[in-house]
Amino acid sequence: MRPYNLIEGDDGRRRCAWCEEHPLYKSYHDNEWGVPTFDDKIHFEFIVLESAQAGLSWLTVLRKREAYREAYANFDIDRITSWGRREIETLMNNSGIIRNRKKIEASISNARVFREISAKNGSFSEWLLEFFDGRILVNNWRTINEIPSTTPRAVAIAKELKAVGFRFIGPTVMYAHLQATGIVNDHLVGCWKRQSLDSG
Repeated sequence: MRPYNLIEGDDGRRRCAWCEEHPLYKSYHDNEWGVPTFDDKIHFEFIVLESAQAGLSWLTVLRKREAYREAYANFDIDRITSWGRREIETLMNNSGIIRNRKKIEASISNARVFREISAKNGSFSEWLLEFFDGRILVNNWRTINEIPSTTPRAVAIAKELKAVGFRFIGPTVMYAHLQATGIVNDHLVGCWKRQSLDSG
């Protein structure tokens, strides 16, 4: 059966069609989305960005990504956990990021909880992988419509994170995080990136 919802780019590669909407999406699809990462700094960066996205498009967030990296000290978790009112006001005055006070305050308190989870489990990704029996989940979707916005595992992870103090983390945000960091591979069957990950 021929895969659906793939589009062939100028380079002859077939990709998940959603990434052709903008060059930033294409770069994100080709270089990050679905690629397994076990680096706490990257996981925390995505959590901050995904939480900030709520109610906005991911493209809006990608356009602000470099400003976020600068504003958040390149997502140095140890530095961020020490931030307080002064840093919050600095972030609120930064036009390069999404200036939502509750989201900014949550990003700092989440950093503290994130570090605790990482310290207890070796890394944040190791903690996440416990929900998947220690293995990356590779799905076999052929159409974009098959890809869920959340799953029972994402619901369970979000519930546990909220129980220990995380804010702005729901099941949908959590599933987006799992996809972004490659804990779940949702590239469509026939996508060149999926094939490169499978062969790697």
